[in-house]
Amino acid sequence: MPLAGALDRLCDPAAEVSAHYLIARDGQLFQLVDEDARAWHAGAGRWGAVGDVNSRSIGIELDNRGDEPFAAPLMATLERLLDRVMSRRAVPPERVIGHSDMAPGRKCDPGRRFDWQRLARAGLSVWPETATAAPDAAAFRAAAGRFGYGTDWPMDAVLDAFRQRFRPWATGPLDPADMGAMLDLARRFPVDRGGEAF
Repeated sequence: MPLAGALDRLCDPAAEVSAHYLIARDGQLFQLVDEDARAWHAGAGRWGAVGDVNSRSIGIELDNRGDEPFAAPLMATLERLLDRVMSRRAVPPERVIGHSDMAPGRKCDPGRRFDWQRLARAGLSVWPETATAAPDAAAFRAAAGRFGYGTDWPMDAVLDAFRQRFRPWATGPLDPADMGAMLDLARRFPVDRGGEAF
């Protein structure tokens, strides 16, 4: 959706969708909802024990179709915005998630072209250590639950959400790289280690 259309939709009460911020491809930043107010960006979903993500998060929408690289000015603005929001609200990097993390199968943004690793290098998100482990579906699901993915979500949905973010070009069944990365994330960033907002 072109930027003007996205702005119109996000500002239209009849659309019943909103976000706190929208970042354009050229880096322009639009604040659409006050951070202390609830925005309707996430819809139904969950991260860890948080079932009402809209009430516990700052929604940031990005001007990108999801199947193309994210523009450098957009990413630079996002990094500055995340740094400010995370500092003001004491949000730890592991609580910075995408819609595809909290509602796999229903949401696919920011998409496989989003540079999560860049955010992690800046301390604005997390990234797993390179490791491998023997694939074990039950252990993968348990580790995914400790990291934040829904424990009752279908395995295929969790694996796809995980790969969208951490291994975007991986395909096929659960493999040693998936297993090692998920075990590392669950060990270093368990969802219950604290932090109120995300």
